Amino acid sequence: MATDDPPSPNWLELPREIATTILLKLGAVEILTTAQKVCTSWRSICKDPATWRSIDMRNAGDLSDMDHDPAAMCRDAVDRSHGGCVHINIEYFGTDELLEYTTDRCNHIRRLRLVFCIDISDEGLSEAATKLPLLEVLELSYCSFSKEALETVGQCCPLLKSFKLNRQGYRYPHIECDDEAQAIAKNMHELRHLQLFGNKMTNEGLKAILDGCPHLEYLDLRQCFNVNLGGNLGKRCTEQIKDLRRPYDPADDYEFDAAIHDVEYFDDDDDESEFSFDNQYAYEFDDLDLSDSDNYPEFSDWDDFTRYGVDYD
Repeated sequence: MATDDPPSPNWLELPREIATTILLKLGAVEILTTAQKVCTSWRSICKDPATWRSIDMRNAGDLSDMDHDPAAMCRDAVDRSHGGCVHINIEYFGTDELLEYTTDRCNHIRRLRLVFCIDISDEGLSEAATKLPLLEVLELSYCSFSKEALETVGQCCPLLKSFKLNRQGYRYPHIECDDEAQAIAKNMHELRHLQLFGNKMTNEGLKAILDGCPHLEYLDLRQCFNVNLGGNLGKRCTEQIKDLRRPYDPADDYEFDAAIHDVEYFDDDDDESEFSFDNQYAYEFDDLDLSDSDNYPEFSDWDDFTRYGVDYD
């Protein structure tokens, strides 16, 4: 019996330009494990260095379920780029060794995203920064780096225009720390876009950022519960920042778990002086919901910062 259904497309007969466009929408994991095995022409595209200008190693976080070593796949992708990688996203499995391998071979990276990479140290990040003078966009979400590492990043990456430093929002224990804000203010003067979700800075840290980053157009202070935008400071932010997200603004468009955790990490008998920021972040990782990756944005659309002066071409 005849049907009016249109014939299914023959993916193997697509022009190379169209096939390349389709493959570029896939992440590195899909290309290396599946797409390159489809046919000879697709394998040729997957070996083309131009395919690896952007390396997206996004994953759901449960590395035990992966059939392949993600670090090995990342190194393979870096090798295939022949030094031409300009955008790279590494989640969960980043280490000092992998970051060193990447930056030794790709020193033209302009956008670097590290998410839940708790095995990358201050030294690892600092050493990588010395090899990334063209870096314009940096995200360090749910990692733990000292102010010294952030200072090194700012000093070694003078073209940096967008910076995200995000972590889980906590009201308790009440901790105030302006170290990161001061590091940003003193070393990242060309920033146009700054996201500090869940930061522990105070009004003093915010004032330093406003003074030290005069070109800021976007500032995200959601869940920065030590910041009070009343009075003159709030007025200054409104006048100086075109796109301002306030501490208690909705987080519906935030891609990670935005639940606010009111948690005490030590008992009455504990010595609060032993409660370090690194310990705090370790507890935060334990509480995070890492299972929902379905709503992650495509890496190719990770952020459009062209309006803030970032040109990726």
